[in-house]
Amino acid sequence: MSSSAEAHVANGEKSPQFHVAHHFPTADIQFNSGKMGIWLFLVTEILLFGGMFCSFAIFRSWYLGGFVEAHHHLDRVMGGINTIVLICSSLTMALAVRAAQTTNKKAVTVLLGLTLAFAATFLVIKYFEYSHKFHDGLLPGIHFTATGFQEPREAGIFFAIYFMMTGIHGFHVLAGMGLITWILIRNLKGQFSSRYYAPVEGVGLYWHLVDLIWIYLFPLLYLVG
Repeated sequence: MSSSAEAHVANGEKSPQFHVAHHFPTADIQFNSGKMGIWLFLVTEILLFGGMFCSFAIFRSWYLGGFVEAHHHLDRVMGGINTIVLICSSLTMALAVRAAQTTNKKAVTVLLGLTLAFAATFLVIKYFEYSHKFHDGLLPGIHFTATGFQEPREAGIFFAIYFMMTGIHGFHVLAGMGLITWILIRNLKGQFSSRYYAPVEGVGLYWHLVDLIWIYLFPLLYLVG
């Protein structure tokens, strides 16, 4: 947090845009502690998806033929569009954080709204992609009913991992939309400024991680198999 924030508190001024919690002696300590907490949380998320990436690598080494065959049934066009959509959402999120740092309430509102729109677009595309797979019987494990596969059991394992990884990522997108809506409402109430923007920055870091995870998922599942 900037030195002006500490001066604001030291002078005893009160503003709905900024406050220091009672258990923090200064604004700088509160800001840094919050950022450290966000980064620790993001590390746990990386560990979660890192475990799934390792599982994918292990099963792929066991069932290489089936995995390569199955990944050709993923829609690369939809996956590629979703990749572009999430990259654009990261850009609007980063710009929203910058707008909050410069006390540009209107820009923050517009940019957060665009980020939500991109997130919703991602989920809509993913819905149509899932629907197509359900229709074709490209389902996980024992529920796999698609025909024409040389290794149907291995293909079922591939789609089990596919639905697990993309499904958990989808829940993270939903959680991100909820967090973005929360800071959007707070921004409309005028709670953020150059003196206090930590929640916007924290949600921005989370959203960038969601985007980064998909950037790894797309080539791993859709291009490499």
